[in-house]
Amino acid sequence: MPILEVHLVDGVHTPAQHSELLTSLSARYAEVLESPLDRIRAYVTLHRPEHWATGGEQGAPAPYFTAIVLQGRPAEQRRRLLGAFTDILVDVLGVDRRLVRGRIIQVDPDDWAIGGAQASVARRSEIAARA
Repeated sequence: MPILEVHLVDGVHTPAQHSELLTSLSARYAEVLESPLDRIRAYVTLHRPEHWATGGEQGAPAPYFTAIVLQGRPAEQRRRLLGAFTDILVDVLGVDRRLVRGRIIQVDPDDWAIGGAQASVARRSEIAARA
C-alpha cells in the first residue's frame, strides 16, 4: 500500500538522479515500515518550470513529497519517514534542506483497495498487529 510521490521542477535534475531517488526512497520506505519492497509504489512527477513557483520565484527548485500510509502506523514511524525522505532528497539532488517540504497522509484501511478488496480485509492481521 505505501505510496510515495515526489514533485520536482522538470529539467533541474538528471534522469539518473530521478532513478536513484526512486530506488533509495522505495528501499527506505520498506525498511521503516517493515513492509515488503514489492508493496511500495514510488513516483517522480515533473512540473514544467513555468508551472512551479517557490517563494514567488518561478521555476525555483524546492522538492515536495507526499507519502500515503494506512492509519494505525505509529507516530515514530511517520516521523522517521519524514526525516528519511528529506535526507534522501537532500543527498541525491543536492538541494537545500530548508527548501524540502513533505507530508504523510493517513488513509483509513476501509478506504483503500488492494486488488479490488478493502485493505481492512486484505491485510486484516497486519493492521490488527499495528493497532
